[in-house]
Amino acid sequence: MGRPVKHVLLVNPSAEQKKGVISRLQQSGYHVATCETFQEALIALATAARDGAPIDGLVVGWPNGADAASQSFFNALADSRHLQRVVLVVADELASMAVAWLKQRRRSALLLWSDCAEIPDAMKKLLEPYRPQQVNYLDLLAEHHLRVLFVDDSPTVRVAFRRMLMKYGFLVSTASSALEGYRMALREPFDLAIVDYFMPAQNGVALVRKLRADPNTAHIVTAVITGTYSDTVINEALAAGASECIFKSEARELFLARIGSLARNIIDRKSIDREKRQLEGILHSVGDGVYGVDERGFIQFINPAARDILQFEAEDELVGRSAYEGFHNRFEDGEKMARESCFLSQCYRTGNQITGWQTTFWSRQGRAIPVECTVFPLEIGGRRKGSVVAFRDVSARKQLEEELRWQATHDDLTKLHNRSHFEHELEQELNRLRRVDGVSALLFVDLDRFKYINDTAGHSAGDQLLIEVAERLTERLRATDSLARMGGDEYAVILRNVRADSIHSAADNFRRSLAEMPFHYAGKQYSISATVGVALMDASTPSLSEVMANADIACHVAKNGGRNQVHVFSADADQKAAMDLELGWSARLRKALSEDEFELRFQPMLDTSAVDFDALPSEEGRLWQENNPALSGSVASYEVLLRLRDSEGNMISPEAFLPTAERFNMMVDIDRWVIDNAFAQLAQLSQQGRLVRLSINLSEQFLLDEDCVPYIASRLSEHVLDANLLTFELTESRAISNLSRTVEVVAQLKAMGCRIGLDDFGTGFASFTHLKRLDVDYLKVDGSYMKSMSQDPINAAVLAAIAKIAHALGKRTVAECVESAREVNALKGSGIDMLQGYFVARPQTALHVPIRRDNVTSITKAL
Repeated sequence: MGRPVKHVLLVNPSAEQKKGVISRLQQSGYHVATCETFQEALIALATAARDGAPIDGLVVGWPNGADAASQSFFNALADSRHLQRVVLVVADELASMAVAWLKQRRRSALLLWSDCAEIPDAMKKLLEPYRPQQVNYLDLLAEHHLRVLFVDDSPTVRVAFRRMLMKYGFLVSTASSALEGYRMALREPFDLAIVDYFMPAQNGVALVRKLRADPNTAHIVTAVITGTYSDTVINEALAAGASECIFKSEARELFLARIGSLARNIIDRKSIDREKRQLEGILHSVGDGVYGVDERGFIQFINPAARDILQFEAEDELVGRSAYEGFHNRFEDGEKMARESCFLSQCYRTGNQITGWQTTFWSRQGRAIPVECTVFPLEIGGRRKGSVVAFRDVSARKQLEEELRWQATHDDLTKLHNRSHFEHELEQELNRLRRVDGVSALLFVDLDRFKYINDTAGHSAGDQLLIEVAERLTERLRATDSLARMGGDEYAVILRNVRADSIHSAADNFRRSLAEMPFHYAGKQYSISATVGVALMDASTPSLSEVMANADIACHVAKNGGRNQVHVFSADADQKAAMDLELGWSARLRKALSEDEFELRFQPMLDTSAVDFDALPSEEGRLWQENNPALSGSVASYEVLLRLRDSEGNMISPEAFLPTAERFNMMVDIDRWVIDNAFAQLAQLSQQGRLVRLSINLSEQFLLDEDCVPYIASRLSEHVLDANLLTFELTESRAISNLSRTVEVVAQLKAMGCRIGLDDFGTGFASFTHLKRLDVDYLKVDGSYMKSMSQDPINAAVLAAIAKIAHALGKRTVAECVESAREVNALKGSGIDMLQGYFVARPQTALHVPIRRDNVTSITKAL
């Protein structure tokens, strides 16, 4: 009969390695069952324990992140019902918590997925451990070549016992006295010393004590041999530290049995020491800090990474000390923490397991270190002996989170709060006014000559002007007021608790602070002025949108009145102006839709792999001209932009007319116009063998429309387009505001073959919370991160971190608003995948795509 088939359960396998692992195990004669989740594995273990179902061994993929199911599964494997089952843990890297778990369980081992070819051999070693059966155990000891020091003053005894021991594979050296034996023990690495009790000058017990006391020889197992049976000799030998007392007159078999027992203990100890050194090597190699404590919280071991993080040089500075007293006895602000209030100390005492706990450790020099730690109970032989703690310094991550929060609420150029934060403050102010009897005011401040200065003196002058305006307006603020840059050359102010009869003069103070001081740049002087629109707020103000619309109308009235003045909104006096403003835009947009007056622009997006960062051109557009992917037969990528001209032929920015389109629910029609016209151009190019990939922005109203996906599908079919050439961009804040609908639409578009991009990424900190749910192909990092990036290392670090996170999730990244060679250079090594901006290429009026070289012949034949 052949060997019985061993049953192996494969749990949480790597998707890439699963098929190969199953095949290798089956080829090695194992029967393999698979559980894709830890919940399924828990059920399988419970069934095996109840029904006796065969599970001889488990191959378990270590989870990248802990959850309730995985924790329950690993706890179950530590249960007495499953302790005899072999467990082979396979991980992507040397995970500190995997090592900690292995320390509390026998018949387990750790392997990396990169070494998955060794899984069958590792499983065989675990399932079929070395067992000395039907063979003399002394014969089996021979392969270990244990070194024995035999000390006796009788030459005859030395020769006889040396010959007998060497017959069974021991390497034997002899000495004739205690002094000679001690000197030999210092020179050579002996495992066992057998010492005669009665010897001249110094007896064997004295040598045993000397060997035990010397750190260089303390590891040697000792036995005393004597020709006289005496209780006194036995007691004295054992008290000195000898492991055995042997008699020269006893039967040869009994002597060999005693030596065999000592040898097995030595071999077992060596094996334990070897495993201990291996685990210590693993602990030394992992990047996370790891330490172990007993139930009182006293440190039993600590790895170098932990000492480095805590800035302790020597291990003995911490081992034996209380972890609480050593580095986690204070709160984040430095205030003393009572031991009974310390959560980690409670875990040490109760044996609780925790994952991802964030707290503060304190370095040897008293520096606060934010850490994230995981605590595992340490069990040996089924009894809890303390806890193992793995932790990592998350200072860089905390700094990044703070920077991202700041970026999400501030304007990078002026350092003022941005529109998003300001609207939140405004909403809070309206809520406050509903509870109290008071009046506040909203001011919209619009620079009058910004475009002229920006166009004639350059963008740098425009940026400097925006910064100086922010500083002058800030000087006029009271402690209770709020100021923000709303975008472009527009600012907004909340004046809290004002008198209605003084608001005009208060607003005029802001106007005069700008008008009375000219702007100086590059040796030239420019007069500046601002138009201020004011809207009052009180308990009766219905909504945020209402008060913002009123301030906007007041600003338009002031502009129409000649600029450089203040106008306070009056519902009665300004009602016609409001209607004219809104209805004027509404009519203009409907006319543009019906008469095809909108225009499309196409801005290239360039892959960074095509960029030679060490030889960048100096002029705008050259980078695209020299590296257009179409020149080498690859597909070029463009973003589709929407434009509208005014009555004088000047281009109007979408920011000017899209808010009105949203208020009049016209975005569905506008998005359809863009899709129709972009698809038509794409189809025409495809028929000519010129393939491009277009990215089209979708509005929130279009996403919420039930015909959104069917409309796109019908146009794809009508124009016979490859869906893979289309990317639809969703604005981050809009996508997250109705996440469930966005996830549904994204899934349907992806199923059709379209790609998805997330625009303005990083404008809301919720990005990282929801990113896993949104199956997007790339993230377009908000243009604010490019501002001053070459001078601001934090901005560069944020961009690199976003790229790293995106790549970890299998997504690409695009940096927009790239306007200079210096900004491109600052992106070198950041991990950003694509570039978009004026330096790459300005938006084009038409798609001028060179014909693909591999299509030239076929097109020529067709003609």
